[in-house]
Amino acid sequence: MGCSSLQRLVYRIDIRQGNYVEQKSVDKLRFGMSKEQVRYIMGSPMLIENNHINTWYYIYYYAKNHNNPVQKNLILNFNSSEKLIDFSGDFAINLFFNNI
Repeated sequence: MGCSSLQRLVYRIDIRQGNYVEQKSVDKLRFGMSKEQVRYIMGSPMLIENNHINTWYYIYYYAKNHNNPVQKNLILNFNSSEKLIDFSGDFAINLFFNNI
């Protein structure tokens, strides 16, 4: 029995880190939403850099037992008026303009 086969016999816990983001939450986002509205839907972002306070990072990392880990990212950008203007990441984005 090789070392890799023996390692699979050792139990490894599942590791979940960051923001668990569901597609149904992402579907509620609209261009023009305020930071407060986005935070209400998505929760607090995992990272807001000091020099880039209008870019929010939602990062989710999941490693199940011995399987390859999965990481999903959602990056939201706001303008100087704190309105949602741009996005990128690993989710289907269906953003429309918000009528506010």
